[in-house]
Amino acid sequence: MASLLHFHASAVLMIMMLIGSDAFQAADWTPAFATFYGDSSGLSDDMGGACGYANFASNPYTYNTAALSTPLFNGGKGCGGCYEIRCQGSPHCLSGAQSVTVTGTNLCPPNYAQSSDDGGWCNPPRLHFDMAMPMFLTFAEQVAGIVPVMYRRVPCQRSGGIRFQFQGNAYWLLVFVINIGGSGDIGSVSVKGSNDWIVMSSNWGISYQAFSNLGGQALSFMLTTYTSQETITCNNVADSGWSTGMTYEASNNF
Repeated sequence: MASLLHFHASAVLMIMMLIGSDAFQAADWTPAFATFYGDSSGLSDDMGGACGYANFASNPYTYNTAALSTPLFNGGKGCGGCYEIRCQGSPHCLSGAQSVTVTGTNLCPPNYAQSSDDGGWCNPPRLHFDMAMPMFLTFAEQVAGIVPVMYRRVPCQRSGGIRFQFQGNAYWLLVFVINIGGSGDIGSVSVKGSNDWIVMSSNWGISYQAFSNLGGQALSFMLTTYTSQETITCNNVADSGWSTGMTYEASNNF
């Protein structure tokens, strides 16, 4: 009997390990640099242009954001990813400051008119975070301007379901996808109305489009993350009376 219980417990543990093995895990710490943009409110017009978050009336991630240098931005695949950052190796790091977690919401563009070590902070191949000021000031003095940091990708902890903002029209559906848990990024998106799944094409950043007549149909979405390659199906996100300009929230998330 004892051996049977031991076998059962081992089997349960093995199943749990297998289930958890696909979930996105925190990466190793890597050196980089950080600056800040905007003002102390953290709500700047600079937020989200290259990813598409600026399309929303209010910043979905408040000021817990950063623009990413080209290698981190990765052609838009870095949008939505979560990064834990800590100040390290500068006299301007605040004593006892904790690490902060930000979402990648924009591109920090290269400035080839300036040297990479003197103003061209986001020039490739530099790993750099241009953070909203309130986040930067949690671990460094403003006077520093730029500080060395350590960072790592971490799972995104989101509240509520994945959200889909509709643009376009009944024959061209353009969807901005936000509030994604897990690795937070997007590899692919598909939409399903009354018929089969339609693979949506990437428009830019977090926006995906389908050229099909989807008007008057309840819509479901299937999303695969880019980094962790996890797939989730969000059924009946919008009913048949959906309209553009509205944001619809799924009942599930990673």
